[in-house]
Order: sequence, then structure tokens, then C-alpha cells
Amino acid sequence: MNLSRIFIERPVMTALTCFAILLFGAIAFRALPVAALPSVDYPTIQVAAALPGASPDTMASTVATPLEREFSTIAGIQSMNSTNSLGNTSITVQFTLDRKIDDAAQDIQAAISRAGGRLPPSMPRPPSYNKVNPAEQPVFYLALDCSTLPMYTVNEYADTLLAQRISMVGGVSRVQVFGAQKYAVRVQVDPDKLAARGIGIDEVQRAVASSNTNLPTGRIDGDKQAFTIESTGSLGSASAYRPIIVAWRNGTAVRLEELGNVIDGVDNDKIMAWYDNKRAVILAVQRQPGTNTVEVVDNIKRLLPEFRKEIPPAVHLSIAFDASQSIRGSIHDVEFTLLLTIAVVVLVIFLFLRNLSATLIPGCAVPFSIVGTFAVMYLLGYSLNNLSLMALTLSVGFVVDDAIVMLENIVRHMEMGESRLTAAVNAAREIGFTILSMTFSLVAVFIPVLFMGGIVGRLLHEFSVTIVVAILISGFVSLTLTPMLGSRFLKHEHHGGHGLAYRALEGGFNLLQRWYELTLGIAMRFRLVTLSIAILMLVGTVYLFLTMPTGFIPSQDSGFMFAGTLGPQDASFDWVAAHNHAAGEIMRAHPDVGHVGVF
Repeated sequence: MNLSRIFIERPVMTALTCFAILLFGAIAFRALPVAALPSVDYPTIQVAAALPGASPDTMASTVATPLEREFSTIAGIQSMNSTNSLGNTSITVQFTLDRKIDDAAQDIQAAISRAGGRLPPSMPRPPSYNKVNPAEQPVFYLALDCSTLPMYTVNEYADTLLAQRISMVGGVSRVQVFGAQKYAVRVQVDPDKLAARGIGIDEVQRAVASSNTNLPTGRIDGDKQAFTIESTGSLGSASAYRPIIVAWRNGTAVRLEELGNVIDGVDNDKIMAWYDNKRAVILAVQRQPGTNTVEVVDNIKRLLPEFRKEIPPAVHLSIAFDASQSIRGSIHDVEFTLLLTIAVVVLVIFLFLRNLSATLIPGCAVPFSIVGTFAVMYLLGYSLNNLSLMALTLSVGFVVDDAIVMLENIVRHMEMGESRLTAAVNAAREIGFTILSMTFSLVAVFIPVLFMGGIVGRLLHEFSVTIVVAILISGFVSLTLTPMLGSRFLKHEHHGGHGLAYRALEGGFNLLQRWYELTLGIAMRFRLVTLSIAILMLVGTVYLFLTMPTGFIPSQDSGFMFAGTLGPQDASFDWVAAHNHAAGEIMRAHPDVGHVGVF
């Protein structure tokens, strides 16, 4: 049975089928998300709990320990670690890859509910959890700094204006605020003044809480009009808190300003951030899995001119980091390599065939196979990344082999005196099964990669599927488009009419053939030496395989570096802040460093 004959005798159907593959692939290429690596979702959940004022030891014993005991009863946990700081606990639970993130989240919620009875009753709110992917680093950083306005005012613009607007951009997962300076009124009570007046700190707390209320007061209904009573009990500045009466002593009101300092400040003064030696608030934008990093960053950048119009001129907004730049550069390099590989393959074909029509026919298999693969990648939810484009680059050498084999057999039949159509039909009948076996044997090489487990298997799954699809499409093109084009456009070779370049290349090939025959004869004459060299090469290969450095993925230079500092446990916040700021200044002094952010 000759499957290719149907396509050879129906050129219009064959052309439309192949151009449909090309069209759908071109459309899918524009819609494919762009990322540095394939999206690998780790089933990870992060639990956060807060107890203001509690020490790290207290947070570890009273908050983290009860939660971890309940979490340890959940099936499928791969690792669990907690971080305790002043008033805050963060627990990261990572599950095995076979667990679904939604089912794991339900188990975490049930465990938090069970642990509620053993948690401190003074916690302002119960622990909360978020589904996170630790592999997804922020793709965009913004820094806001100002030398004239207080930091809580800068934070107000960052939190309410920028962060909320950026969160509504398509593809944005969340926006983190580093160095947050939320406005708060701080009351610094003097213990000596409290003791002198016989006032307890609990009385101060009750007085402040009762004086700062915002409750629904009521409504007055009349025959013709109705009025809503509004309460103005909410206090918004330190000057409004100072006259609060805390207690009465000897018939005299003791006001809050008499017991200490009441100042405008921030709710957590143990957080600080700098950007290029200036106090700043830094926004970190994370994207949703499977979205186009470049598109997300571009959409955020379109908002920056509008942000700069809405914030005061004294507030300076700058881009601290843009992950799309390195992704654009790496994807551009891989795309250039792919195009260069296609050009080199076509040039090599032309160098050996020395016939334009005979070169273009197998050369068509390359773009049809590569572009057609984009359509399948889109349907499978893949992205354009370094691994998928590397798979396409490697497949260029594979996809052209089948077409060359088909073309060579057609030319052989034409040299036997057959017409182009008859030669194409006969050649396809003879070589069709061979092309099928070549295609499936190449596919079989990458099938084991599809069954690899763990993170490596998920990471390489997209690579193997992409190259398999490209090979399968090339086999289809070699059995359909290549013989059809050969039956219409191949020309009979006329000997004796070739030019100087053709004869020079032919002489070079003949010289290469004679050199190969000479070396082959030497190798066959000294068989023991040839076998010894082969064994030494095998031993050397094993040695290099065992001694060569290993790594998860090749290192990439994104032009961005994270660094962490570790100080003594009894270090104060001011000591840590001063030393971190000094470390940032040392890095910023390096001539190759553009910007430095310290948190």
C-alpha cells in the first residue's frame, strides 16, 4: 500500500493540508507565553500567623509548634520548615508532586482549625494560608523613594495606588511590599509618670480603644425626611490622640499627652528598605503560572507614566529589576540560533545537491515541522522557553533526514529514466516504510524522558514532547509534501553542462571519498589497533562522565543577584540595619553594579 500516492496525485489537497499546519502554527506562535523555563508547579502552601509583641521563642513554642504537630498528620508532606520572628510565624509546607494543591489546601485548613484550641487566645486573627510556588520569583521590582515626605506617605502611594492597580493587571498573581511603612500613631508611655499618678497601662489601652471608634450610630426617620447619624469618633493623627482623657485623679483629668509622647509613626518600625542609599518602599510583582512574563511586564510598564502623573513630583518611581530583559535576551539568542541552524542545514543540502529545486524541497520540511509544532505546544499549554526552543533547535537535524532520504530515492528513479510523477510514486512506495521506521525510532529515543519522575521529569517533559511532535510532523511532511513537490519540480540532471563551481565541488567530494577509502583501508588492515583505540575512547568517555561537574540546569546570567546576611541572635534591629546598609554600600561601590536594594 502506497500512502504517499494519494498526496502525490492530489497536489491541491496536499498543499492546503501543509499550509493549514503552517497557518495554525503561526497563529499559535503569537499566542504562546514566553518564559525562561517551563512552568513547574510545586504543591507548596505557606501558613502565616501573627501575635504582635511576642518574641521569636514565644512564637516558636506557642504558635509554630501546635501548627506543625497538626500538619505532620497530613499525608504526602515532603518537607516542612518554619521561620519565627518578632510577632510573626511563617510555615512552609511542601507536598509531593503527586498531591493536588487544592486537596492539600483543604487538609491545611482542617489542620489549622484543629490547632485553634492550642493557639494563644490573644492572636488578633487566626492563621491564614496561601498557595505559593517557590520556583516563581518576582518578575518585576519597583522602588519608590522621597527625600522630603515621610515614609508612611510614600507607603500610602505604594500600597493603595500602585499595588492595587498592578494587582488588577492580567497575569499578575500578587504584589508584595518590602519595607512597608504603614501609618500609625505611636504612644510611648513613661512608666514613672504612670506610677506617679497611679495609672495602669491597661487603663491607657482602654482609653485609647474607647476613644477611637467608628460604629454605626443610627438613623432618624421623619414624615418627609430621614437622616443618617454619622459618628466622628475615628482619630487619624497624633494631635487628635493627645487630648484623650485616660483617667481622673483628684478631680483632675489626666490626658494622654501628660503620660508620654504621642507621635505620628508607623505600625512596625522594625522594617526598613533602601534603594541606592535612599529610604524606599519596594514593590515585588509575581506572575501567575502559565502566563507570558514579557507580556505581563509590558502591561505594567504601560501604567508607569500614569503612576508618575498621579504621585507627587517629590516621589521618585524607578524600575529596580525587570526579569523580561534577560528572558527577551535569552529567547532572542535561542531564536537566532534556531534560524541560523535552519540556514546552515539548507546550505549544507545545497552544497551537496547543487540544485536549487532539489534543495528547497527537503528545506520545506524544516519550517513546516518547526512552525507546526507551535500549534501542538499551544494546545498542550506549553510556553516558549529555553528548553522548548532548544528542543526545536535539536530537531532541525532530525526533521530534514526523512525528506532527504525520500528526495534521494526519487532522484535515483529519475536517473533510471522514469518521469517525475512515476519516479515519485515508485520511490515513495519503496521508501515509505523506511521513513516510518526512521521516524518512530527517533521518537522512541525520547519516550523514556516522558516517564521520568520528580522535578527533573516535569522540567524535561516539555522538552521531550516538543521534539517528538516535531519529528512526527516531519515524518508526515516527508511522506506527503516532499514526494508531491518532487513529482512537480524536480528536473532531470544534464551532464556536461555544469559550471566551474559545480566541477570544483565535485572534485572536492571525490577527493574526500578517496581519502575516506584510504583511511578505511588502513583501519581494516590494523584491526587490533583500531579496536584498541575504540576501547580507549569508551573508557575515556566513562571517566569523563564520572568526573564532570554536575548541576540541575545550566547557570544563567540574568544580571540580578540576591544576597543574604546572617548576624548574631542577640543583635538589635538598629545593629542589623546599619550593617546591612553598609554591605549594600560596599556592593554599590563596585563599578559593574547598577543599582542596589537593601531590605
